[in-house]
Amino acid sequence: MHNLIFATFSLNLFKDLQDMLQYGFIQHAFEAGTIIAIVAGLVGYFVVLRRLSFAAHALSHAGFAGAAGAVLIGINPLIGLMAFTVSGALGMATLGKRAANRDVQIGTVLAFMLGLGVLFISLYKGYATEAYSILFGEILGISKSDVLISLIVGAFLILIMYLIFKPLLFTTLDEDVAEAKGVPVLGLNILFLVIIAIATSIAVQVVGVLLIFALLVTPAAIAERLSRSPVKGIFISILVAVLVTWFGIFISYYLPYPVSFFITSSVFLIYIIVRIIPLLSSKK
Repeated sequence: MHNLIFATFSLNLFKDLQDMLQYGFIQHAFEAGTIIAIVAGLVGYFVVLRRLSFAAHALSHAGFAGAAGAVLIGINPLIGLMAFTVSGALGMATLGKRAANRDVQIGTVLAFMLGLGVLFISLYKGYATEAYSILFGEILGISKSDVLISLIVGAFLILIMYLIFKPLLFTTLDEDVAEAKGVPVLGLNILFLVIIAIATSIAVQVVGVLLIFALLVTPAAIAERLSRSPVKGIFISILVAVLVTWFGIFISYYLPYPVSFFITSSVFLIYIIVRIIPLLSSKK
């Protein structure tokens, strides 16, 4: 749809923004993209801090299996995404008590979910458009109802993260001491994996299953290098996620390439710069 309206850059970027916002699908992309980026930046900070990047990766593939199954039986892919990611999170959490010692359990669930995804795709006889959007994201295809769903789910996740912020941070920094102090470590671990699952489900709309790290992990990895303060780190993570999402949508108005490509490329470039600058400074 957006491939038919390419414009050219001008020196007045504000006017360019006004021009592109006349299109409903661009408005929906900015709205949903902002909501999802805020959630991904917030949740992603704890994903990186708790060393759960592999879990986020596995849950995104569980989401692919669920979405593929939903497409197969003719229902909204988001329903399948949510159902399978949450089920995968519960499976990972119950198979391994400790957050830091769950690689085998995560790998087992990942392999099973990938197998289901392959089966569902092989059984699907329709066009591959929906499966493609699940894999790589299709934010420019988000509808008004998708924006509303993203807003409701995003607000719910932000509220939950606010309520559990202190005990979650405590268990993240020292799980053994937190458990000795009576903090329900297992319950928090299970809850946070479910939060990752839901955040993954809505982030897939922007960058897809294969590129989920772009929003859920890389901004937080950048933030971790720029600040040791959890509050500042979360702010930086959210800011980076929002800015690269806006940049991806904005630049795709002019160039015939996927939004997810611009998002992943820009956030990766920022990460490389953040890694290189301290190295250059230390050589002076």
